[in-house]
Amino acid sequence: MESSLQTAEALAAALRAGEVTSVQLTDEAIARIERDDKAINAICVPDFDRARAAARGADEARARGEDLPLLGIPVTVKESYDIAGLPTTWGMPPHRNHMPAEDAVQVSRLKAAGAVVLGKTNVPLGLQDIQSFNEIYGTTNNPWDHRRTSGGSSGGSAAALAAGFGALSIGSDLAGSLRTPAHFCGVYAHKPTLGLAANRGMVPPAVPAFPAEADLVVVGPMARSARDLTLLLDVMAGPDPLTHGVAYDLRLPPARHERLRDFRVLVLDDHPLIPTGSAVRAGVNRVADALADDGARVLRHSPLLPDLTEAAVLYTQLLFSSTSARFPVETYEYLQARAAGLSADDQSLDAARLRGMVFSHRDWIEANNRRERHRHGWRQFFAEFDAVVCPITPTPAFPHDHNPDPRERRIDIDGAEYPYLDQLVWAGLPTMPGLPATAVPAGRSPEGLPVGVQLIGPMFEDRTPLRLAELLEQRIGGFQAPK
Repeated sequence: MESSLQTAEALAAALRAGEVTSVQLTDEAIARIERDDKAINAICVPDFDRARAAARGADEARARGEDLPLLGIPVTVKESYDIAGLPTTWGMPPHRNHMPAEDAVQVSRLKAAGAVVLGKTNVPLGLQDIQSFNEIYGTTNNPWDHRRTSGGSSGGSAAALAAGFGALSIGSDLAGSLRTPAHFCGVYAHKPTLGLAANRGMVPPAVPAFPAEADLVVVGPMARSARDLTLLLDVMAGPDPLTHGVAYDLRLPPARHERLRDFRVLVLDDHPLIPTGSAVRAGVNRVADALADDGARVLRHSPLLPDLTEAAVLYTQLLFSSTSARFPVETYEYLQARAAGLSADDQSLDAARLRGMVFSHRDWIEANNRRERHRHGWRQFFAEFDAVVCPITPTPAFPHDHNPDPRERRIDIDGAEYPYLDQLVWAGLPTMPGLPATAVPAGRSPEGLPVGVQLIGPMFEDRTPLRLAELLEQRIGGFQAPK
């Protein structure tokens, strides 16, 4: 495999052995981007001059005997992270010239670990879609089929990895924004436990880059192998030094098991609120069969599992409460009037979205109390199980759909149409309680599109789903390059 498609772990070994230089890897990645990215449009803000300078610096550091976890490895960064000297727009035209003065804390950690930043990857408007397109940078296409989306909101990062534009990328996840693009593009991603990785400097352009305790959103790693996810998570993990001090040491517990046969896994492929398409169901079952064949304890039902319908409604309310918090007053008052007109027995996800958008603080506190009950349910669940295997979305990557009103969009599941936003329920399953979840490739659809599944683990036991991902990669294979 050419170096542009190798894992970061393999590239690090080659660099340490003197088989290649960072300058060579960086030049090769840049050449590949210049050759192939016109058709994909993953890299929206190149930073090639500084990347080449950083690569020269990495080679000089290695010549002095220095070694760092990512020394000389070419990487990309989601557009929504601040990088000094580059625009951070979140795809919003009024902010096309917003130029932050400081790196986001995770960009600082990448550079401190020796990584070479090639540039920024594309996102949807305001990061609020599971496709990646905006007026400033255009549309990112799926490397497997340019007529289809690469996912969102970390769609540029997933497409870049699948196309060989850097070995690693960093993204963020509120509604599957790491996991859905990984699933659509055939790569790996890890949504860390809520609060595990500092997120300062991953903020909208008009918002100060202060440390903040997030309600649902996390920042996390993307890669072409499970071991690379762990390598990058170890660089990213840890709270903000502004709030916890530079010397704060975070040690995650080791994975619960080292062999597939020792894992206790619940497999889910049905959700009460939306069907699972046949291609995704086949991916879930492929993973389930591999686990069972290796002697893992695999169950399909458990009374310990928190109620999926209640979890989806609660997630939907919390999600839309947070995303609408900065709406103009007149918009908020319009939504309040619409919400007041809802029937009390309307328990649809559309109603949950509308109610969430006009939550009072009292409403939010009540919802948060229900979330705590779910968290306790998950604690009891993970006393008996080590992981959940389930879909990320009901389908593989779908054709581009740029209807400006997401409520009018539909998702095609095996020939039947469903509300576009309802597909978020699977992504929300670990997001609402703040659990870690690892997205792994699980085969391809009959049309040849990648299919991924997520491995949900216990809170702050991120190494357990990451280790399970690594063992499954050995068992059923992992990333394959698009033809």
